[in-house]
Amino acid sequence: MSNDPFAVSDAIKAMRAEWAITEPLMGGTLAMRKAGQALLPKHPAEEDEAYATRLGVATLFPAYSETVVSMTDRVFAEPIQLGDDIPDELKGFASDIDRQGNDLSAWGVNWFRVGLSYGLSHALVEYPKADGVRTKAEEDAAGLRPYVVMIHPMQVLGWRDDGTKLTQFRYLETVTEDDGDFGVKIIEQVRVLEPGTWKIYRKVKGEHVLHDEGVTSLVVIPLVTFYTKRVGLMRAKPLMMELAHLNIKHWQSQSDQDNILHVARVPMLAVIGPTQNHDRNGNLLPFQLVVGTGAATVLPMNADMKFVEHGGKAIEAGRQSLLDLIDEMRMAGAKLLRKDQSGTKTATQAQEDASQETSPLMRMAHHFADCIAQIFQLMANYRNLPEGGHVEIKGNFDIDYAPETSIPSLVNMANSSLLSHETLFSEMQRRGVISDEFDWSDERARIEEQGPALGSM
Repeated sequence: MSNDPFAVSDAIKAMRAEWAITEPLMGGTLAMRKAGQALLPKHPAEEDEAYATRLGVATLFPAYSETVVSMTDRVFAEPIQLGDDIPDELKGFASDIDRQGNDLSAWGVNWFRVGLSYGLSHALVEYPKADGVRTKAEEDAAGLRPYVVMIHPMQVLGWRDDGTKLTQFRYLETVTEDDGDFGVKIIEQVRVLEPGTWKIYRKVKGEHVLHDEGVTSLVVIPLVTFYTKRVGLMRAKPLMMELAHLNIKHWQSQSDQDNILHVARVPMLAVIGPTQNHDRNGNLLPFQLVVGTGAATVLPMNADMKFVEHGGKAIEAGRQSLLDLIDEMRMAGAKLLRKDQSGTKTATQAQEDASQETSPLMRMAHHFADCIAQIFQLMANYRNLPEGGHVEIKGNFDIDYAPETSIPSLVNMANSSLLSHETLFSEMQRRGVISDEFDWSDERARIEEQGPALGSM
């Protein structure tokens, strides 16, 4: 039994074990270095100083984070479109959905990105405290209206449910308070949400105390959870965990490759068969070696001195291994764009189902649109409106494994008359090579007006 609101539940601890991998990958090179031996183990018998040097020069190939960003950009290739059934009052909120100047699309990008990386992300529909405000007119005059706050998965401490819906939700948040004339201090506190009520706890001299509490006009906890790989209520796994593991493997392999390159680039001078000299007392004298353009080392007869260099086979093997890993990571990320294949179909079935085939990314976009609709419905509930309405997301879900290799192939096909120039133009637009502002018919007219290319006549 625990009465500590700051306690982390076992379910959250289990998910944080996987987030300990994805979070540094999203944070970049500095975050990966900070993770230290957890993601870059020490070699057997490796000295602390040598490891610190190796860790300090390690750099991350950002395959995981760039895939998350790229897939998110595909979903938001166009701004979120508000449905006609959304009340005008709520449409006005969409231009500043979080009361921090972010419109719905800009805020949604971050919410989706976190959900794609961690497996889930949360959004809380808040309403400012309305002390002394009794009517809607007074609310409008005071500028009070519902807004949305993203709750990062790492903020969540625990929850309770009755099997179908939440009965309690706890998360950690930070607030700033003035400290003197110019300073500020950051205070951690736990917000506990229950249907119709909320409480805030803070730690004072090592003990948690109730800092504030209040009530809401809703009979549910106004929380919306966006899942990308749900395994249960409030439980999820990072969707691209295998890509994350491949990226960690690349991080470790790249460090080994950098280390061996450092060794190979610094040839070692070897002296073979030098005479061991002694002093008058018979003590062994250290071998004197002088290297430089203005100096020479005298060697005894039959001795030799030469630079020993690395053979290079291990370097080439390591380089090829890294390239193979990059290809594997590219394929792992591209799986989000592959349309489902549900076995052999007849021609009639294939024709009927062609328009219904969806990729995992497309399904996530549809689920995300539903989550946005839930947010608008909670806002409508706060404002005593019957319907919150719906939104539509039109993203780019076409597969393109490797633009750097597919573009030359498309150009060659066009040059060989196996592809029309119009189709080539469209494919270039889809890959972002040509701006969407250009139109093929207009561009063809411009080409005809400019005449033949230089040197063609």
